[in-house]
Amino acid sequence: MKICLYLEFYHFLNGWLFKKVGTGLLSSYNHQKNMLNHLGIAFTEKWDDSCDILQTNTPWLYSVYLIKKAKRAGKKVIIWSHTTMEDAMQVFRFMPFIAPLFKKYLTYAYGLADMVFCPSEYTKGLLMAYGLPENKLMVRSNGVDLKRIYQDRGKRESGRALYGLNTLTVGTQGLVIPRKGIDTFLLMAKKFPDHQFIWFGKIYSKLLVKSLPAILPKNVRFTGFVPDADICSAFNALDVFLFPSYEENQGISVLEAAAAGLPVVVRDIPVYNGWLIHEENCLKAKTDEEFERYINMLLDDKNLRDKLGHNAQALSRRESVETLAASLEKIYKDIITNY
Repeated sequence: MKICLYLEFYHFLNGWLFKKVGTGLLSSYNHQKNMLNHLGIAFTEKWDDSCDILQTNTPWLYSVYLIKKAKRAGKKVIIWSHTTMEDAMQVFRFMPFIAPLFKKYLTYAYGLADMVFCPSEYTKGLLMAYGLPENKLMVRSNGVDLKRIYQDRGKRESGRALYGLNTLTVGTQGLVIPRKGIDTFLLMAKKFPDHQFIWFGKIYSKLLVKSLPAILPKNVRFTGFVPDADICSAFNALDVFLFPSYEENQGISVLEAAAAGLPVVVRDIPVYNGWLIHEENCLKAKTDEEFERYINMLLDDKNLRDKLGHNAQALSRRESVETLAASLEKIYKDIITNY
């Protein structure tokens, strides 16, 4: 068995489009490579006719061309549904204007696959509502690489020194776009002026997204892109992980924070149903008032921080690359034989 693992634009201009971005899409792609290496399954990142399965991570135009080429050659096709209209709408300024057309395109592109891997039950439900048949949709977590991000006292000390952190610190990780809940993050910083708030992630040009306020609270820092070599230290430098995103297909950052043993506060949105459990491995806030209350509870109660962080780590082990890889080979064989 041989897999073609494909991510459009990943090799374009020597990977320039994916440099200093740090998206969940790229993390998932790297996790997929790690799973195949873990299983000893041969794979290539460029299509050739010796492949049995084309597994593509974006439904863009050249990917659709490759999908059709692979199917003409009698090969099987898997597409990862990292993108939906619902999450894309809240990324760049122009997306709301093309959202209905984009939805039609996604429905067409995903419909070409023999199997669509959905990062969550929520995403599966969205695609079923688009009209895709349920038997083509399989929930597969993006996973988390526990060799890349883990709890470590030394990395905590180096991370806090690197970013100048000297109080109990609330932080997050992700692209600096409105969908990720910048408004709530800044409001919480104003509510807790004696604590530091830090956001790790790429800051886009104001031509693409609404820019950050000209004047930020004094206790807030946006670092920009964090190199992979520093990301484990960045997570470990935090005391509370705040993820107020309004829309996700899973939220790899949440799994990464869990891997670092952090207590997690998320917005109570449907994507987390079934795997993030309020007051067990996270806290879920419906309103800004609840965000404020839960952050206050965590900052005041180390035992609560430790309890939620410990349970979050247990979740990350269940969602680890190695754990998820265990079922993957059987899935591939089933797709080759039965689809």
